[in-house]
Amino acid sequence: MSATKQTPQLHAAAPSPADVMRDSSELTATTTPPPPPKPSTTEQFKGLISDPVVAAFCAGGVAGAVSRTVVSPLERLKILFQVQSAGRNAYQLSVGKALAKMWKEEGWRGFMRGNGTNCIRIVPYSAVQFGSYNFYKRSIFERFSGDTLTPFARLICGGMAGITSVSFTYPLDIVRTRLSIQSASFAELGARPKRLPGMWETMVMMYRTEGGFVALYRGIVPTVAGVAPYVGLNFMTYEYVRQYLTLDGDQNPSAARKLLAGAVSGAVAQTFTYPFDVLRRRFQINTMSGMGYQYKSIFDAVRVIVSQEGIKGMYKGIVPNLLKVAPSMASSWLSFELCRDFLVSLKPPEETPLLQ
Repeated sequence: MSATKQTPQLHAAAPSPADVMRDSSELTATTTPPPPPKPSTTEQFKGLISDPVVAAFCAGGVAGAVSRTVVSPLERLKILFQVQSAGRNAYQLSVGKALAKMWKEEGWRGFMRGNGTNCIRIVPYSAVQFGSYNFYKRSIFERFSGDTLTPFARLICGGMAGITSVSFTYPLDIVRTRLSIQSASFAELGARPKRLPGMWETMVMMYRTEGGFVALYRGIVPTVAGVAPYVGLNFMTYEYVRQYLTLDGDQNPSAARKLLAGAVSGAVAQTFTYPFDVLRRRFQINTMSGMGYQYKSIFDAVRVIVSQEGIKGMYKGIVPNLLKVAPSMASSWLSFELCRDFLVSLKPPEETPLLQ
């Protein structure tokens, strides 16, 4: 009897841990949605410039250029009044006559003298000022208070923005002052040169002949002392007046109300801080031969000006300055808000992780 041949039974082998993990990963891969498409360069750029701080920075530069160009003749006339000492009346304290004299002697170029340099200075200055104000406002004050800023907080925030902006752009301001007066018919300066130096040439000359880097920051102490309260008062007053002029139920006042708020804020800020502006201009030309200014310190300058020119010496040039404040600050605030609102409106519907 032959032995029965048994056929071996086949059993399915148990899956290994590696097989389980592989199958699980394949299942997950089939159920996980694909990653979102990478935003285009245009979308990334819109997301960047629509950030509130960046938008304020860009809009501030535009506002500065617009406002300064509008009032360039009065801006230059203010400087000529400020640097004219007692007993010297090359430019009579009459705005109409002084402007007529400027036009007769220098024409349209006289009205715009120094404006190119002023715009080169004011664009970064205004950009840093508005941008840093919004940065301090959002990153410091609103972050800790979590509520609408008080007028005092706006004053401090604006003062910090003023110090930041003037520290970055002061060399351009002192050069602009030199350019504004070097072509004027001051007898103390002697005959006007046939070819007037430009902005960079003036800056290099000051650096080489008047004490190096320190010469480009001469007068910055009274400048900071005046700019900090001026910018603080400007921002505080504008936001207060803007809010006051905003009708109930309306979040955005009309353009006319914004213009009015800007004019009021500029006039208030300038009136309170104007003596610091006079000191700044006097120190900026302290080393120019023939102008007759050799002040040892801020207190010495105040003493000499008041003793020789009276208290009105601290307010020389305020008339053309106040005349330019209304169109200057009104156009500045209006153009700032229009440009800022436009940039903020470019924000993509959904921020990408790259922009968050």
